Amino acid sequence: MGNPNWQRPAHNMRHETNMVVASPNSIRSEKILPIDLPVVDLRGERSMVKKLIVRACEEYGFFNVINHGVAGDTIAKMEEAAFEFFGKPLGQKKQVALYGCKNIGFNGDTGEVEYLLLSTATPPSIAHFNNISNVPSNFSSTVSAYTEGVRELACEILELMAEGLGVPDTWFFSRLIREVDSDSVLRLNHYPPILNKDCKDKDKSPSHNHTKVGFGEHSDPQILTILRSNDVGGLQISLQDGVWNPVAPDPSAFCVNVGDLLQVMTNGRFVSVRHRAVTNSHKSRMSVAYFGGPPLHACIVAPPVMVTSQRPSLYKPFTWAEYKKVTYSLRLGERRIDLFRNYTSQLE
Repeated sequence: MGNPNWQRPAHNMRHETNMVVASPNSIRSEKILPIDLPVVDLRGERSMVKKLIVRACEEYGFFNVINHGVAGDTIAKMEEAAFEFFGKPLGQKKQVALYGCKNIGFNGDTGEVEYLLLSTATPPSIAHFNNISNVPSNFSSTVSAYTEGVRELACEILELMAEGLGVPDTWFFSRLIREVDSDSVLRLNHYPPILNKDCKDKDKSPSHNHTKVGFGEHSDPQILTILRSNDVGGLQISLQDGVWNPVAPDPSAFCVNVGDLLQVMTNGRFVSVRHRAVTNSHKSRMSVAYFGGPPLHACIVAPPVMVTSQRPSLYKPFTWAEYKKVTYSLRLGERRIDLFRNYTSQLE
């Protein structure tokens, strides 16, 4: 699982390998450098926990949390319901408006993934699945229980972050996702096992694990992401351009990562790190991601304590509605956060 105390990324990486990864558009050789993410035990001493979280967000943008307080039964039921849905015939699934397959967004991005995208404000009812046989009647309550659990976890983490950064209003970040009109979503991603057709069937050794990009390179636009996956690897983060860092799965932990809005609200102290998901050649990967988003009208700015004469505001104020519109107008891999940089203040 790892030690909650860690070294900087450059000293925490395992042996370097080269791996051929096929994207939807090309096949290329990439530098692959596995890492162990920081592990934060939420039952630890509070002053230490908040320091570890701040450090992880500054250096990695990602970390794992254990002893997170979300009931194991709630997590198990959510995964079971997800696998049951994705196990249905494709024709039935395609009749569900909440379902997507291969197409990601509206601008031509594709990947080897199928998904359900659910608003946390209006959990899915059985009416959404009229065209699918034998969908459990408790699907909506399962989603609601899981969402409530991870939302509370996200709020706890955001409040620890505020404390660790010295923000006097410790609800400054969490208040935005506690609002009844917060624009948070739950995304269920299923990555079927896919063996790259360019490799020979007999070549199944671990050192030749030919994979495809399931969900392409991007950063998360919201405030904070709480991710849970099964025991199949696939998440890769990029701490350095041109290098991909695979992250080993830990089903007992939640993986937490900084979103674009949190980078803005910490005036660049926390980093929204680019990441992707790749498929496994022989096993299905299931992930459930909670994206904590603010109300559409919320103005995204850093608290006064994060802005000083030595570190002026790096970003222009904007609303989540404005940023979300830009997000949907661009390709998945575009660096949209740069469009809101306050270049004037940086030149003064």
